[in-house]
Amino acid sequence: MNSFDVSMLLSGQYHDWLVSGFVLSLKLAVITLVIALPLALLVAVLRLAPLAVLRGVGVVFVEAIRNVPLLAHMLFWYFGAPEVLPESLKAWLYERDVEAASAVIALVLYTAAYMSEDIRSGIRSIPKEQMEASRALGFSFLASMRRVILPQALRLTVPPLISQTLSLWKNTSIAMVIGVAELMYQAQQVESASFRGFESFAFATGAYLTISLAITGASAWYHHHHPVRSA
Repeated sequence: MNSFDVSMLLSGQYHDWLVSGFVLSLKLAVITLVIALPLALLVAVLRLAPLAVLRGVGVVFVEAIRNVPLLAHMLFWYFGAPEVLPESLKAWLYERDVEAASAVIALVLYTAAYMSEDIRSGIRSIPKEQMEASRALGFSFLASMRRVILPQALRLTVPPLISQTLSLWKNTSIAMVIGVAELMYQAQQVESASFRGFESFAFATGAYLTISLAITGASAWYHHHHPVRSA
């Protein structure tokens, strides 16, 4: 039985492959989070807007995204969506990193749909009298949200948003199915090239576990320093 070869994880070509995959996974998670958060905030506000049309847009977005598996989103944005584009634009996309771009789009939409529901729950937890009072003072709906409701609601939604960030980090692994050279893809490449599956997937497992524990630690730190106080 072969012994565990730690040297291949510390230096050499296979080490470089695994590290590059780890870095790309981190980039996917960070870029997605930066884009998904404001989109989730927008969708949450739409779902509570006074106009039925705007509420309908928010509902359609959330239900259409959340009721389709992330894998299907990945495949759609990589294989399906480019086919409806003009040939010149499609050729321009495929000359670049269309795999990573498709993965980011799918992850952003999927993550934003779930985060928007967490933000909406936080907004709904604020007593409705505060919105009524701000409207009575002459604030518009958006001004009331921005100045009165959201500052309170977002503080309450930090813990569930951190939890969604943890899910996002793990969801980046699904990007391997469309050829994104993230951590799981590179681990599989190393295993295929070296037949050292235990070492390559042990590295991937350790990397996912390390970041996941860091995110969980951030959540615990926030709970400790900013406990939710009952009214």
